[in-house]
Amino acid sequence: MAVNVPGVIVMVVFYLLVLGTGIWASFKSKRKQKKSGATGMEMALLGNRSINWVVGVFTMTASWVGGAFVVGTVEMMYTPSMGLIWTIVTIMAYSSSCIVGGLVFAKPMRERNYVTMLDPFHIKYGKVITAGLSLASVIHDIILLTTTLIGLGGTMSVVLDLPFSVCMWISSAVAVTYTLLGGLYSVAYTDIVQLILVFIGLCICVPFVLTNPHTLDIRQTLMNNTLHAPWIGQPELKKTWIMIDHFLLLMLRALGSQYFHQRTLSASSPSTARTICIAAGFLLLVFGIPPTLFGAAVSSTDWNQTTYGSPSPYKRGEAAMALPIALQHLTPAFISIIGFGCVAAAVMSSADSALLSASSVFTSSIYKNILRPVAKDKESQWVIRASVVVVGVISTSLTSLKNSIVIFWFLGAEISFIFVFPQLLCVLFFNISNGYGAVMGLVVGLTIRLLSGDSSLGLEPVLHFPGCTLEDGVYVQYAPVKTISMLSTIAAILLFSYLASVLFNKGVLPEKWDVFKVKAQHSPVPLTPVGGAIEEEENETLKELSN
Repeated sequence: MAVNVPGVIVMVVFYLLVLGTGIWASFKSKRKQKKSGATGMEMALLGNRSINWVVGVFTMTASWVGGAFVVGTVEMMYTPSMGLIWTIVTIMAYSSSCIVGGLVFAKPMRERNYVTMLDPFHIKYGKVITAGLSLASVIHDIILLTTTLIGLGGTMSVVLDLPFSVCMWISSAVAVTYTLLGGLYSVAYTDIVQLILVFIGLCICVPFVLTNPHTLDIRQTLMNNTLHAPWIGQPELKKTWIMIDHFLLLMLRALGSQYFHQRTLSASSPSTARTICIAAGFLLLVFGIPPTLFGAAVSSTDWNQTTYGSPSPYKRGEAAMALPIALQHLTPAFISIIGFGCVAAAVMSSADSALLSASSVFTSSIYKNILRPVAKDKESQWVIRASVVVVGVISTSLTSLKNSIVIFWFLGAEISFIFVFPQLLCVLFFNISNGYGAVMGLVVGLTIRLLSGDSSLGLEPVLHFPGCTLEDGVYVQYAPVKTISMLSTIAAILLFSYLASVLFNKGVLPEKWDVFKVKAQHSPVPLTPVGGAIEEEENETLKELSN
């Protein structure tokens, strides 16, 4: 098949539109910086904390509605073991995540004027633990970026008939370029353009797929085993705990992700940060409707009657490519190009979020706070640029693995859910937490998760929780092992923090053994907003820990 020339032209126009928006936003950022006198680092990472609620809602929503969201939702709908039930659980989890984050985390984080979500760890625990958690955060963002790029690469290679690697590197280069130019301002304003294109593009494509002559009425195939398994999924009572596990994983993992907190920390006020999160939570439900309908149509298609032929994409092991295959074979050529554009827009909106998130954590939490506390603003800006490029190169290189989007999706989610979220929860809301508890929490959480096994990683379970059964030669855990691991992390943090506090404060252990300075520990979370003596005390603590 020859290269789809009209599709390539549309791709070029789309990328020029996004790049142009990013360049315009970079000039806007520079004007704002001169007017406000903000540092280059603060402008690049947080937009001088001047993002209003309208732009904030768009960029918060766009950070979720990425290639993994659009392409992954269609794949989930098309997979018989998941279907509509698992799709609803996933989308509701994402929506709930924004709402819970807005109600619980947005206000205290924004009031404290943190630069990244790792700042409270640096203030309370010191450099070593902060470095470990920062690396976990960066790895999570790299996996997230890899996931979004795979979603785009599959679509471009199918619809445009371009090599997968070419699609990846071009898309990554565009995202890296405008993120380098304008930082958060470029990311936020390009998100507006991209989110509008995603919604319009999907709304245009879905009717064509639903009304294709080879697609049955989705109302008839919802519960009936016709051409494909019923797209409602396979609801089984024994999988109830797995579904709850899945919901909590996707709801809470974003609360341990820098890209979420970057939006709240850049808001113009704490109340604006809360509004952004809650509004984005409801808007996410709307954006979940088109890909859900798309997946239902794919599950209701007689593929033998299409140009794709038999067997179906699922039987060929191409469920991950369900969306681009459907665009190519169930819609007219010009509509498939529009569909490609909406997927590209979704990918770019999440790709730039991951790029900026990883570079923020590395520059502020690792380089500035740990490696070179005396680094000047100019130096920090160059570190931001370098880290954006490095993260882009690493993530794009990982796309060569071309594993299922869903597998990458969940791998990144588990890092945040089991290791980072419990730590952030404890450091913000439990004064008893300290460095000893943080270390033991990581050890306990990792140990329990690995011993619980994971079929996608080829790990056999050592811990057999109630309900663990052998099916087709593979042990299946029907207990919520991810949630158990997360709760174990929290319990270990609090328990060992308390023990360490008692042992050192009561003089049972000599103070010279107190490497994490439990006696001198300050809480990063007062009950009142930062100001006056509180802010001065925290700044002094940060200086002491930096020395």
